[in-house]
Amino acid sequence: MSESHKNWPSFWSEVPEEDRASLREVLADLLGRGVILGDTASGRDQFLLVRDHYQKHLEDYLSVLGMSLIIDDDFCLLQAQPRSEDCALLAQFSKDETLLLLVLWRAWDDERSNHAHQTVILPVDEVWQKFRNTFDKIDPPEKTHLETMLGKFKRHRLVRTSKPEGATQLGEMIIEILPSLPRVIPFDSLEAYLDRLALYQAPTSLQDS
Repeated sequence: MSESHKNWPSFWSEVPEEDRASLREVLADLLGRGVILGDTASGRDQFLLVRDHYQKHLEDYLSVLGMSLIIDDDFCLLQAQPRSEDCALLAQFSKDETLLLLVLWRAWDDERSNHAHQTVILPVDEVWQKFRNTFDKIDPPEKTHLETMLGKFKRHRLVRTSKPEGATQLGEMIIEILPSLPRVIPFDSLEAYLDRLALYQAPTSLQDS
């Protein structure tokens, strides 16, 4: 396809030839996964490319899709954040995935509010217990199901997981909550979070969702 094809965005002529392949990769990652992590080798190059040269271009491109471009220097990440009122590309999470996201959001918020750690890490067993405490009328997920959900979150670059050396149980797996996760279901305040939480406090089985 010719680079002058009418379907290319209007700003494409301003992009030097040597940057075009990288910028295509950035857009593919943002639309496919929602997040680019600038603390990885390849992600760092993408983060710097957009931050330093193409922020306005990508903001205009994503705005047509009902999305905002987030550039977070503190955590070195790029994120395409859906504006839920008009974005047709909003990632769809099942009810059980949404419940787990809410639990992880609160864990992130508590840790950042109380300790201001850059990295929020906790084992699967602790997340499972937090789920039980948060949704005391809903059956918690089986840990194998929880692992499946975490796998999806990893693909969307919302969490990282690892196993300590010598760990043999799933509950020992370590979850790192990435700063991209709170923006998937953003809340202006803890009160807004609690209002959303109340919507899911019906006494129903998680597996029935």
